[in-house]
Amino acid sequence: MTVEFGLLGDLEVRVDGRLAEIGHVKQRSVLVALLAEQGRPVPVDRLIDRVWGERAPARARDTLYGYLSKLRQVLDIQREPGGYRLRADSVDLHRFRTLVEQARTQTDERALELFDEAIGLWRGPALAGLDPPWLAAFREELNVERVEAELDRTDLAIKLGRNVLPELRKAAAERPVDERLIGQLMLALHRAGNSAEALRHYEALRQRLADELGVDPGAPLRVLHEHILTANPAPTPRQLPAPQQWFTGRTTELAGVRGEGVTVIAGAGGVGKTALAVQWAHRHLDDYPDGQLYVNLRGFDPSGEPVTTGAALRGFLDALGEHGGQVSTARFRSLVAGKRLLILLDNARDTEQVAGLLPGTRSCAVLVTSRNRLPGLLADGAHLVPLDVLGGREARELLASRLGRARVAAEPGVVTELVGWCGGLPLALSIVAARAAMDQGLPLSALADELAGCGLDALDAGESGANLRAVFSWSRDALSDAAAELFALLGLVPSADTSLAAIEALFARPRVRMVLRELENAHLVQQHVAGRYRMHDLVRLYAADLAGENTEALRRFVDHHLRRAGAGALTLEPHRPLPELEPCERFPDAASAMRWFDNEHESLLAVQRVAAERGWHETTWLLARTMNYYHRRRGRTADELTVWHLGLSAAEQLGDKKKQAAAHTCIGLNHVEQSRTALAREHLGRCLELHDEDDFEARAGAHRAIAWALEFQGDFAGALTHALDALEGFRKAGLEMREAEALNEVGWRYACLGRYAEAAAYCEESMALNRRLGHAEGEAATLDSLAHIAHHDGRHADAIAHYHESLKRYRKLDNSYEEASVLHHLGDVHAAMNQHTEARELWDRALTLYRAQGRKNDATSLAEQLGR
Repeated sequence: MTVEFGLLGDLEVRVDGRLAEIGHVKQRSVLVALLAEQGRPVPVDRLIDRVWGERAPARARDTLYGYLSKLRQVLDIQREPGGYRLRADSVDLHRFRTLVEQARTQTDERALELFDEAIGLWRGPALAGLDPPWLAAFREELNVERVEAELDRTDLAIKLGRNVLPELRKAAAERPVDERLIGQLMLALHRAGNSAEALRHYEALRQRLADELGVDPGAPLRVLHEHILTANPAPTPRQLPAPQQWFTGRTTELAGVRGEGVTVIAGAGGVGKTALAVQWAHRHLDDYPDGQLYVNLRGFDPSGEPVTTGAALRGFLDALGEHGGQVSTARFRSLVAGKRLLILLDNARDTEQVAGLLPGTRSCAVLVTSRNRLPGLLADGAHLVPLDVLGGREARELLASRLGRARVAAEPGVVTELVGWCGGLPLALSIVAARAAMDQGLPLSALADELAGCGLDALDAGESGANLRAVFSWSRDALSDAAAELFALLGLVPSADTSLAAIEALFARPRVRMVLRELENAHLVQQHVAGRYRMHDLVRLYAADLAGENTEALRRFVDHHLRRAGAGALTLEPHRPLPELEPCERFPDAASAMRWFDNEHESLLAVQRVAAERGWHETTWLLARTMNYYHRRRGRTADELTVWHLGLSAAEQLGDKKKQAAAHTCIGLNHVEQSRTALAREHLGRCLELHDEDDFEARAGAHRAIAWALEFQGDFAGALTHALDALEGFRKAGLEMREAEALNEVGWRYACLGRYAEAAAYCEESMALNRRLGHAEGEAATLDSLAHIAHHDGRHADAIAHYHESLKRYRKLDNSYEEASVLHHLGDVHAAMNQHTEARELWDRALTLYRAQGRKNDATSLAEQLGR
């Protein structure tokens, strides 16, 4: 007869594998008291104390004998001189202790296996349902042993490089003041590259210990905290632009800026709002030890869109060391709560653009510059500092500080004339001063004569009263021939800023950097970040007047962007040829291509608009095509629709059916994404009509798009039919990469119909082909499908493994669109496993990406799932 005893969960006794009845609670307590001694005899008095404690009845000894007699009918219990002994060959508690002891003598994978086997013996809380005082203490002792074993196991797993974050996060939520556990979570996060979250866990524990117990974390945790800080010091952002070297006056306005809350500095363009804000900020740096944040919101940029709240927040979070993750006002406000930060929001268009960038604490100071007074902010308590042009004395002082007092004093009447021409506008005065400083030997009267002779109308009289056109033309006339030529050409640039490489293409002459430096010295161009140049918007308007119809230079500028976008597209999608742009020097990797697209996206949109306006139809269509994959990876559905409508119009002008079909496909798919079913059907149907019967590749692509649209509408059977047609077409065309993708898509549609065996067969064939071809994107998509199949087959561990592999590939490819979907699906698996903390964390991350990508349906569905 084999008898097995289980203490690590509900008390169990199995005789020859079958559960045996042990009796009521007190009798079961006697059995536990015997098992706890691991085969040693237990005196009667100790048994009585363990079963009844201080409440032992008068006839406890007789009652105990009765319990023992009943137990002896089933179990091998012997009476000995030292008490009663239970002979037990198999007790899960003893097995657990032996395995843990063995595991602690080793330091390799075998130790991890022993720990896993030991911890796997636990079936739940030890000895549930038994309540004698001694048993409560014994149960707690066992729980401590289990926790210590789990902690030892985690130490080893971290050392061996295992991913233990999901279970650590769950355990930390249950035991938030366990310092050793929090230390393990911090170390795992730090080694996973998420030191910022590790430091947040330390701060949460420190605050909790201080509030509840009045103590600090122990020495080991403080040492770990210091190590993480040393290895990854929390960044102190220093984003302020440099102050103007010759800033003058504005004493009253500087005094009016407040050191906490929100101050709005409002005034006309060129009046010096940014200069004032930056000057004040640099004078008060010591008041803000946690750093300074800056963003140019470009609210009045003549050709570009204002910076969105999300983009500005992303920059702030990056500056604060919070790379990746959710981008939200709430996260930003939580991060800066209690900090002494100075935040400069430059060139704001309206209150709405600013509201989401305000911290939720008065410990931070916010300076907002705008041409508008932003009444919404003022209504909420912001302080207004209105800014007008400089008075005569301050204007003269600015010129004196720039040119020298002796030079200004030598020609006071001329200086008065110059100040009059500039209308007290600091931008105009700075340009005049820069011109005069270039030629120290030239009398100021000669400069005044040049300026007076321009005879041009005021460019900005409505805002400032200054004859800016005259000031700009006069400054331009003082440039070298090369600088003057480049200045005019820069008026052709349709975006807010542009790169050095694009300017080199525009200018098509050597030594561009030196020429740009001359323009910088004349205050006509600013290199606001390394390698990128912009003009003040009033200067840009003047340069645009000078640019004229220089079609050749503009064509070079547009072609430069097209070639680089083509290189980026071919880097991201090497299997999708662009014969019109080959040969083309590609980017080193997908990440660098995505960075280029991120930096140049605004320029590319502007360049395509220019190409469309000029009737450069081939270029217009190709720009849409080269941005296609970038838009998909970033989830920029609205931008994708914009560029492809221009692309469709261009293809129609060209009379090119293939290009028209491609445009209809992309437009249709984007309408599907936005639930515009009728428009989607119209475009996708038109796509199929445009392809010839023997164009297998093109028709297969159309079937593929229609399958995706039908799936989105819930017609999985129809989607499968078109997916099979697509697979057949790609096979006939001999396109293996398209075939690999189509195999996965057929498998996915079978999975959507619940036909998992067929789904797995197609997806495994797809995976093998993708691997042979080195098609990383195809592998990632197929892993997502295999994970879905495993999840719905009940193989949750396989599903999690596949999803993590898919995430790894999508992140390497910088494909945040598909990353969002995989995070959502991974959360579903954890929810099915009752791991709700992990599930909500994954869903939150997916929801943030959905919203940032404009995926309204996905976002709404997931928000409902989260109960929001």
